[in-house]
Amino acid sequence: MTPTAKRSSHRTIIKATPTVRRPSCTGSLRQVGIVGLGACLPQRVVTNAELERMVKTSDAWIRSRTGIRERRLIEPGQATSDLAAPAALEAIKAAGLRPDEIELIVTGTTTPDTLCPSASCVIQDKVGAKRAGCFDVNAACAGFVYALSAAQGLVASGQYQNALVIGADVLSTIIDWTDRSTCVLFGDGAGAAVIAPVGRGGILASYLGTDGSGACHLQVPAGGSRIPASKHSVEQKQHFLKMNGSEVFKFAVRVMGEAAIVVLDRAGLKPEDVDLFIPHQANIRIIQAAMERLHLPIEKVYLNVEKYGNMSAASTIVALYEAAKAGRIKRGDIVVLVAFGAGLVWGATVIEW
Repeated sequence: MTPTAKRSSHRTIIKATPTVRRPSCTGSLRQVGIVGLGACLPQRVVTNAELERMVKTSDAWIRSRTGIRERRLIEPGQATSDLAAPAALEAIKAAGLRPDEIELIVTGTTTPDTLCPSASCVIQDKVGAKRAGCFDVNAACAGFVYALSAAQGLVASGQYQNALVIGADVLSTIIDWTDRSTCVLFGDGAGAAVIAPVGRGGILASYLGTDGSGACHLQVPAGGSRIPASKHSVEQKQHFLKMNGSEVFKFAVRVMGEAAIVVLDRAGLKPEDVDLFIPHQANIRIIQAAMERLHLPIEKVYLNVEKYGNMSAASTIVALYEAAKAGRIKRGDIVVLVAFGAGLVWGATVIEW
């Protein structure tokens, strides 16, 4: 598949500043696009009915507030690279490349197999990409959009001829399954894209942002240098994801539509130019708020939150993979990816397919 042509929890996230026009990838920069996609999802399906037996909740409560009916979870003993590697191999094959031709691997993940080394290093070995440089990006649920932007810049500059960009997370490993405020929301998955120079179209613009003052609203408190692992940190469940749901919801509702508007402006486009909007699949109500902000009809929005829940960094890339495979994207279409996550961060990308 080769692409071709066709503001925070506070109101100050996106400030009313004059638009700064970014140059297109012309002149000394090369235009870069997605030339191969892949995905891998766990076989285990966990329904809302199963969660009803684990915590005090109900299928109706979960669906009405999130839109989620089921999610995929890895089996015991599996890790992020076990999903990321098959997704990567599929993307590499779709791009018409061999693994040893991949020059760079950038993985967006919050749940690497180990704190050190990076997930990208483990994936590199598993897929046989012996020539590739590797690094991870920790931007939580916006991880794929951040990784894509970083890799695109390196390929556009000519430092690399191609890059494998991965979004993969197994949040089931850092979820407290007795906490109904978080355990109903998340699932596991991985997606991958190979990017390379293209003649026209491709990635038209990206926009990344952060409001670090909201970091406390969505975090895993322990396991880093601030609170190293200890008996106390384990007993206090500080290695599990903690979320201030109301603050994250308010932040996401504001930022999703605003980020899309900013990135479209950078590409010289308007919401009505969008052929397919692929939002982070965290919550159907957040997605609906973004649709209203952009005045987009449902047929221009790709949704899979019902099947998978929030797969963190895998969310947008798996949705892009599925949309392309289902024929929802045609040559020359304008596709917008938007995601938000812990940080608090947000990112958006415009692609001409």
